[in-house]
Amino acid sequence: MPIELLYLAAVFAVAIIVFSFLKRPLHEAMLAAFVVLVAITGTWANVGSYIWDAITEDSLYVIIVFVISAALLSKTTVIDDCIAIILSLFGRLRGGAGFVAIIGSTYMGSLSGSGPGNVATTGVFTIPAMKRSGFPPALAANVEAHASTMGNMIPPAGMIAIAFASLDKLYPNTYTMSQFWMLLWGISIWFIVQRIITLYLMCLYYKVEPMKKEELPSLKESLKRGWKAIFLPIVVFLPFFLTNSFSEFFTDRLGSAGSSAFNSSILLFIPSLIVVCGILLSGKEVMKKMTVPYVLDTVRKGMKSVVPTSALVMFAYFVSNVFVEIKVEEAIGQFISEMDLPLVALAFILPLFTAILGCLIPGSTQVKIFGGIIISIIAAAGGNPFLAAAMLPCICGAMHGVTPPYCTCVYIAQGIAGAEMKPTMLNCVVWISIHYLLSVAMLLGILPVFGLV
Repeated sequence: MPIELLYLAAVFAVAIIVFSFLKRPLHEAMLAAFVVLVAITGTWANVGSYIWDAITEDSLYVIIVFVISAALLSKTTVIDDCIAIILSLFGRLRGGAGFVAIIGSTYMGSLSGSGPGNVATTGVFTIPAMKRSGFPPALAANVEAHASTMGNMIPPAGMIAIAFASLDKLYPNTYTMSQFWMLLWGISIWFIVQRIITLYLMCLYYKVEPMKKEELPSLKESLKRGWKAIFLPIVVFLPFFLTNSFSEFFTDRLGSAGSSAFNSSILLFIPSLIVVCGILLSGKEVMKKMTVPYVLDTVRKGMKSVVPTSALVMFAYFVSNVFVEIKVEEAIGQFISEMDLPLVALAFILPLFTAILGCLIPGSTQVKIFGGIIISIIAAAGGNPFLAAAMLPCICGAMHGVTPPYCTCVYIAQGIAGAEMKPTMLNCVVWISIHYLLSVAMLLGILPVFGLV
């Protein structure tokens, strides 16, 4: 057994002891696990780089900015107007606002390529609408979070390019990117259907009923009062559409590094744009209310939910950076390869293993270091390497975004929903378990997939 596997076990053991037995917050448990991991690996000299790499991660600031923006938007009328329109259209359906979240976030994911960014941009509309229509906060948070992970699975997400690079390195000039994209769309259809079915079952379990007719806002009145609110989703959508449709234009003028930095900055720029537009669209009364002291007080109150979440994500990055340094994925991947397991066993083990890694290690990092090994192992066992490569964003990227304790997507959604940690995490386990089972079925080739060659 590789010692790296023991390091991984030690991190989980420390986190469980501190959180479950010492009753300390989860972010403190993660910090304790980091200190223990550095001690047993003897990498104290690199602590500065672990911390610096973590505090310069975009997703950390995306969480902070979007949760604060959601707090400010809640003080305007534009979100209420959007919610009224959504409910007037879909409130007659059981869980109607949740279906809006799934379809809307899936579409937005195809543009943003980011799970956390997807939660933040669509969640400010869909999560309040779900709560208004009877969803418990924990369920509303998970519906949006798990719908938004489609951003990691649908082209043109950056993780998809990394997965294809792993495939092309093993099988040069065998597959094309266009073939790969078609297969990813075929796979995504199954995961979209899975989320819709899961939502329906969750609505039955939580007794989320269609809104009563007398409680439904009138579509005519909603549009008359809040037609301006329709422009806010367009403001959110437009930057992603432009960068996606004219990517070559930006790359030619900014270079690949500059274009990448520009795309990353969009997620930090959009929240401010949304808030400004939300205030302007809400009318003079809201604009007068938004004085500097009022805004600062709103931000101060919002920080109470931001700080613990941001600390947890940052400390998880600390741990992740240690694992990258000691090459834990490569060692464990080689260990699994040498076990020479049949395809059925691998189909169950690999998604479970990447889910465990996803608790602490970003999905893109998993794909970069572990992707080639996964493809090779499945191919050696008689599986389809093309399918295995296309499943990497599903079992690494999507699961990483919603697997506790890292689960950036869930934390952003939880902050917007104002949900408590325990029910949110328990509900999250159900969603991720169903995602896992579908991943197993896909890897085994049980389900027909459009685009598979």
